[in-house]
Amino acid sequence: DFEDNRVMYAEYLQFNGLRVAEAVNGEEAVRRTKELRPSVVVMDLSLPVMDGWEATRRIKADPATANIRVIALTGHAEPAHAKKALDAGCDDFIPKPCLPADLLAKVRAHLPKGAP
Repeated sequence: DFEDNRVMYAEYLQFNGLRVAEAVNGEEAVRRTKELRPSVVVMDLSLPVMDGWEATRRIKADPATANIRVIALTGHAEPAHAKKALDAGCDDFIPKPCLPADLLAKVRAHLPKGAP
């Protein structure tokens, strides 16, 4: 949701060999997911235009993107928020603050076998 966080995590993931595309709001995240078909989406839940919960529901409801792994990365750290994210279709949940290395490990855990 904050550009500084998005840029920091994106640069760290790229530095570690992953290809990264960014979206600035939930609506763009849904559109870019459909266009790019990434292996993993890291989704903040507090996004403008469309929140991450709704964006995840739409990604998972579309047969073209339903199998894409979605990891919620959010400051909503309460257990109820984790349950809500998982109920919306997220495959995993990481509360912020999160060290970039921990995010990288979680993303790699969700990548298909043989991916970097």
